[in-house]
Amino acid sequence: MRYIPHTTDDIQRMLRVIGANSVDDLFHAIPPQIRFQGALDLPPSLSEPELLAHLRQLGASNHTPVTGTPVFAGAGCHPHAIPSAVSNLAGRSEFCTAYTPYQPELSQGTLLAIFEFQTMVCELLGTEVANASMYDGASATAEAVLMAQRLTSRQRVVLASSLHPEYVRTCGTYLAGLQGPPDMIVRAGWDDTGALDRTALSALVDRGTAAVVLQSPNFFGILEQVEPVAAMAHAAGALVIAVCTEPLALALMQPPGACGADIVVGEGGGLAGPPNMGGPGVGLLGANGKKALRSMPGRIVGQTVDSHGQPGFVLTLSTREQHIRREKATSNICTNHGLMALRFTIHLALLGKTGFAELARINLSKAAFAREALCGLDQIERAFSGPFFNEFAIRVPGGDAAAVVDRAVARGVVPGVALGRFFPELPDVLLVSVNETHRKQDIERLVTSIAGA
Repeated sequence: MRYIPHTTDDIQRMLRVIGANSVDDLFHAIPPQIRFQGALDLPPSLSEPELLAHLRQLGASNHTPVTGTPVFAGAGCHPHAIPSAVSNLAGRSEFCTAYTPYQPELSQGTLLAIFEFQTMVCELLGTEVANASMYDGASATAEAVLMAQRLTSRQRVVLASSLHPEYVRTCGTYLAGLQGPPDMIVRAGWDDTGALDRTALSALVDRGTAAVVLQSPNFFGILEQVEPVAAMAHAAGALVIAVCTEPLALALMQPPGACGADIVVGEGGGLAGPPNMGGPGVGLLGANGKKALRSMPGRIVGQTVDSHGQPGFVLTLSTREQHIRREKATSNICTNHGLMALRFTIHLALLGKTGFAELARINLSKAAFAREALCGLDQIERAFSGPFFNEFAIRVPGGDAAAVVDRAVARGVVPGVALGRFFPELPDVLLVSVNETHRKQDIERLVTSIAGA
């Protein structure tokens, strides 16, 4: 069944009004050579029972702890145990039945939840302000780069090579449509510890640099030192954008905003729900300074009072240009993943500060146990010497980490992510992620599978 409400006559009447002969005329701006020709190679349609059976079959092939297959793959996607109370509370009527936040009289539940989300994000990131969330960490990073360019009136950006490779590609996609120098994006490598090479960075930062972007814990799981990078960038008049794909680490480390970062972004999806193919995520974005507040993308919820003096919540500092005049907008994102942000907020509220820190310590101790056990195997060694959180990189013998992954999967364990997929110069490096869902016997299976592989 096609859920298209317009009949053929409806479509013809609309086309006559706008002066078009056919629906295809509406796409004349797309060059013919890049348009899809022919018919999509799709299987025949299924009935609802057939479709449900097919989806169950696909779901059964997933490698998850539920199906008995321990998964130690992270690489920016860090799942955690989500309490059942999160789904129960997120389904309450004050959240589910609320209308768009543009009409506060009908959506106080949603606005209150977003306000609490912003407050928690400020505490996590160490920033003065935070927005109502972005689509995901990658888009938040790219939006932060555009924000830095606006604030500094500069275009060149230095990205740490230890930044998530897919975040790097997203930044490149965003900036590709801008007119700028060919070296608008430059990369700074890593040192033996796995952290940003500050000597190489110093040669790249100058008076034309808008921002330096680094990630902590970085893509290799290594904790970065934000303060010296911030001092170097600020001396040249550049801003610092700190990225965090594992906000749980912030329970045990100084928040980037308190260490000199001007804009802090991240991905909080792992604390809101299980991994999904392509999303949704919880993009975090916070910043310091009044000037930055006026340049932030997305929505911001503020607290006020109504005509009776009662407290209430409304969207604030969100101009009409954000939605109707693209050339004046601070972003092309004017919404947020509201349900995921709500789940993130409820989970953190249930944990509280003490529980959040305890959960982080559990993750750290399990990861340390796993790395010690793996490095006790013959010819397995640490790839980097820097301090890490719940993810670490190891070198495997034979020079082919992808082959090790394949053989371990055949033994019933997903041991991690082969970094040669992202960095050809690291074909023998395996990235292993450990969290609170992994039991001791799961880690022992990981060690056995890699030893056998």
